Amino acid sequence: MLLYNSPVSGNCYKVRLLLAHLGIPYERRDLDVVDRSNRGAVLAGLNPDLRVPTLVLDDGRPIAESGAILWYFGEGTRFVPEDSYDRAKVLQWMFFEQYSHEPAIAVVRFLVAYSGEPAKHAELIERKTADGYRALVAMEDHLASADGYLVGERLSLADIALYAYTHVADEGGFDMRPYPAIGAWLERIASERGHVPIDA
Repeated sequence: MLLYNSPVSGNCYKVRLLLAHLGIPYERRDLDVVDRSNRGAVLAGLNPDLRVPTLVLDDGRPIAESGAILWYFGEGTRFVPEDSYDRAKVLQWMFFEQYSHEPAIAVVRFLVAYSGEPAKHAELIERKTADGYRALVAMEDHLASADGYLVGERLSLADIALYAYTHVADEGGFDMRPYPAIGAWLERIASERGHVPIDA
C-alpha cells in the first residue's frame, strides 16, 4: 500500500495518524507542498484533483480525499461508532472540518508558514483568520460540554480529522489560549495509545 503524502499537510497527517492507530503498514512517497509541477505526472489517473493524500491499495485501486481514506479504514473499527446517530455525528464533524475549519486554519497556516510570501497574502490571511476563529469557537463551545471527545466518550474519526490542523493552528498565528476545552482535548488525543506526531 502506497501513500502519496506531504509531511507538513494536516490532511495527510490524518491518514498517517489513523494508520498508526490501526497498526497498518504502508509505504510513503512524499510530494512537495509548494512545488506542484510534477503532480500531473505522478497522480494522473489516481486523483482527479491531483492532490495529496492519495492512497493506492495493494491491488492498485486508488482512494483520494482524506475523509474518504479515513472512512475506508475506519469503518468497522472503534473509530466509527456502531450507533447510526453517532456515525452521522462523526460525519457531521468531518464535513465541518472540510468546509469550515480546514479552508480557514489550514490555508492561513500554509500562507504564513510555508508559502514564503505571507505579506503578499495579507488580505486573504486576515479574512481566513476570522473564519478560523469562528470554527475554533464552534469547537470550543461543543467540547466544553462534551464527554471528552467530539462524539461520545472515545476517540473517533471526527477527532482525528479535526486534530490534524487544530494542533498546529498556532503555526498560522492563531492564539489558542482562549480555548481551554480545545487545549484539554488536544492533550487527550496526544496521550492516546498509538498516537504519533505530525513529524513522525
